Amino acid sequence: MKPTHVNAHATLASPRDRGHKRRAMAQLLRALFEKRTPRMLMGLVMACCTALAGALLLGVSGWFITGTAIAGLSVSTALAFDIFAPSASIRLLALGRTGSRYAERVVTHSATLNALVGVRERLFRSFGRAGIDQRPLWQLQPSRLLLRLTRDLNAAESLYLRLLVPSCAALVASLGISAWLAYHNPWLGLACLLWLLAAGTGITWWLLRATTKLTLHQSRHAEQLRRHALDITTGQAELTMAGRLGLWLERLTGKEAHLADLDARLQRCDAIAAAAWQAMHGLTMAAAVAVAAWLVLVQQVPVATAAFFVLMALAAMEPFAAMRRGAMEWATTLLAARRLHQPLADAPTTAAETAIGTTDINGLLQLPRPAPGLAVQMRAASVPGSDGSLRLAELSLDVACGETVAIVGASGSGKSTLLGLIAGELAAAQGIVRALPCVALPQQTVLFSDSVRANLDLQQRQPDDATLWAALQQAGLRDAIAARSRGLDEILGEAGLGLSKGQARRLALARLFLTDCSFWLLDEPTDGLDADTAADVLARLAQALEGRTCILATHLRREAALATRLVVLHHGRIARHVVRGTAAFDQVLQGLRGD
Repeated sequence: MKPTHVNAHATLASPRDRGHKRRAMAQLLRALFEKRTPRMLMGLVMACCTALAGALLLGVSGWFITGTAIAGLSVSTALAFDIFAPSASIRLLALGRTGSRYAERVVTHSATLNALVGVRERLFRSFGRAGIDQRPLWQLQPSRLLLRLTRDLNAAESLYLRLLVPSCAALVASLGISAWLAYHNPWLGLACLLWLLAAGTGITWWLLRATTKLTLHQSRHAEQLRRHALDITTGQAELTMAGRLGLWLERLTGKEAHLADLDARLQRCDAIAAAAWQAMHGLTMAAAVAVAAWLVLVQQVPVATAAFFVLMALAAMEPFAAMRRGAMEWATTLLAARRLHQPLADAPTTAAETAIGTTDINGLLQLPRPAPGLAVQMRAASVPGSDGSLRLAELSLDVACGETVAIVGASGSGKSTLLGLIAGELAAAQGIVRALPCVALPQQTVLFSDSVRANLDLQQRQPDDATLWAALQQAGLRDAIAARSRGLDEILGEAGLGLSKGQARRLALARLFLTDCSFWLLDEPTDGLDADTAADVLARLAQALEGRTCILATHLRREAALATRLVVLHHGRIARHVVRGTAAFDQVLQGLRGD
């Protein structure tokens, strides 16, 4: 079966899809220039200044050398020739070109990097704004998501650095030289402009057309190769047992050979373009010499001025040559724009966020504060699902400060969605959500390949060792860590390798104890733990929750028993509230899953 992303490549070249390509590219340009337009425009101006300064430097140098040689033919002209003004001009242009080139590189690259940071932030907001059921299929595949945030996003930089910047520089240089020549002969000025634009853009256009399809095929096969290699790596044992490993390796080798062939064809196109640039340089030089000689013969310009024109015309081709790499990467940039179009369009904007709260540096909504005495205040809040249904439907809920509330219900009833809404990970499509700042313990414990100390201090507050040991003691993990040779500096493996599941859960619990936040969100804190470990973790949680506000999502009786109130969710709606000490509380509690 063909991969689903092949269609995206096929439609990229479809005539009926040109409108979507333009919209995608315009969306990417807006994202790059958003809040950075003055700096991006400054980069274009500096590139134009560099191109003009380079052309003038060559022209003035040629004029000075030629003029000096002619002046030296006789003593009278040599004595009358002013060498100070042109030599000072050459020094000024040399320093100006060096300075403008340095400023151009600093400004353009700084602006591009900052733009990519801004676009990457928008993508993170877009990916994290919707719940997992609302995301397209490719967002659920980590390899594809990583490509969007790395290769696809980095391809966007060539749109500015390797296309817009050299294009503007080439256009300004061509206009400047043509205007100078038009001053002496309008028709020659027009012909010069047409020649430079036709020669410079012609090769770029050919290279773009010749490499677009190849680049798209290369991108598609590279992604297939990467996915095939990952399948072999993760399923090596199963393939070996089934006797199919050799066949899969042969397929991998075939894909590598095909990708290498595509790379070679792209390199041939690049080599042809480079040879064409050299030939065009030679033709431009020959044409400029011929025009200059004719101007001298008809006595429209002196010989030194003719040399000025020849060298300026030669320098005018340099910015066009810089467009070659941009043309090679055009298809990759266009494909990246197509892939990023919808996520960028779905990213929250400031105007949209003002109705539901601002967004902090982590991409979480900073929800408005609830009424005094409340930790959560929710009125008719709804969260839509991907199929058009509501994951949460007109949900209203108040949680008082110091209260422990358990959200219970069957799988898929919306428990985790409700926690995400309170935490600011999700935004309500309608209704009001107000909540105090909180910390969360998610279902899956995320640990990093780093020291125990670093895994505890995710907030980078750098607590002392006594504080860290106290948190571990409170979580019941002190003895296990102290028994290790390096203690807090013990390095954990990938995903916390070296700790059992129960120890990993205790380490996550110790993180909570290190926070100074009094509002906790817990999502099935002991799911997957054995009964004895779960009982110990829950006992420590019960002690830690004294004086704190807690909302926990669970389907387990042992966890719900911590609550002072149970909120029963059914298909995204609150079915009932029951409080501890009532028969209904005991009835709901007994209906939950036991150990």
